[in-house]
Amino acid sequence: MINIGLTGWGDHDSLYEDLQRKSDKLITYASHFPIVELDASYYAIQPERNINKWIRETPKRFEFIVKIHQALTLHADYHEFTETRQELFEQFTAMIEPLQAVGKLAMVLVQFPPWFDCTAKNIAYIRYVREQLKAFPMCVEFRHQSWFNETYKEETLRFLTAHQIIHAVCDEPQVGQGSIPLVNRITNEIAFVRYHGRNTNGWTKKDMTDEAWRDVRYLYDYNDRELMDLVNKVKILEHKAKKVYVVFNNNSGGHAAKNAKTYQQMLGIDYQGLAPKQLKLF
Repeated sequence: MINIGLTGWGDHDSLYEDLQRKSDKLITYASHFPIVELDASYYAIQPERNINKWIRETPKRFEFIVKIHQALTLHADYHEFTETRQELFEQFTAMIEPLQAVGKLAMVLVQFPPWFDCTAKNIAYIRYVREQLKAFPMCVEFRHQSWFNETYKEETLRFLTAHQIIHAVCDEPQVGQGSIPLVNRITNEIAFVRYHGRNTNGWTKKDMTDEAWRDVRYLYDYNDRELMDLVNKVKILEHKAKKVYVVFNNNSGGHAAKNAKTYQQMLGIDYQGLAPKQLKLF
């Protein structure tokens, strides 16, 4: 089964045209897609009340791909959040345990920064993270090309396989060392695919502010030919993996939901067990 979803549920306006209350966004989102990537956890450890609310608002089959906290992928200094990195790991794992207990945790996404290159030090850090997350499905997304160059590509895949780490298959702009190629391989019985779009000009910061960069980095609308090519690639993964998760992240211009719906139609998928769609009164 190929499970399709989006990053977050808050910004996809096309799904909420008739929504009466903003607080019902997740409920409505769960009537369209069976998975979502939770990115709020990247910025802060979410309180238990939030986790329990999201569990209640989603159907039994719904799953969350939880993005690990930014300080645990070295995007930020853990001292800004806790006294020790270990303490932050404990807070994070405690946060996701309720999701795992009810079968709603698809995986933990560990997305490393573009400067996290293929070195012995960084390989050791991945081992450390895997030990901290040994009770959970874990996926690694690299963003430095060295992991998949001619020298290290096969070694990287073997390393992920040996440690039961899911490899994030990514479609993204190819702009040198700060991006990775689409490596259509699995390292686990679970496959995970992320579509970032192909906005080459907006992928790197250059002279933009952080806010302006966020507005254009994922600004891309996949055309039907591109989507069909991606469909053909994911079908290969489907033959090899027990479960496949696909997330569209190209939402700077609001294209992710539309692209995901078209992609779903191309695959001929009709999901069962989603939340009931809210009926229009008029």
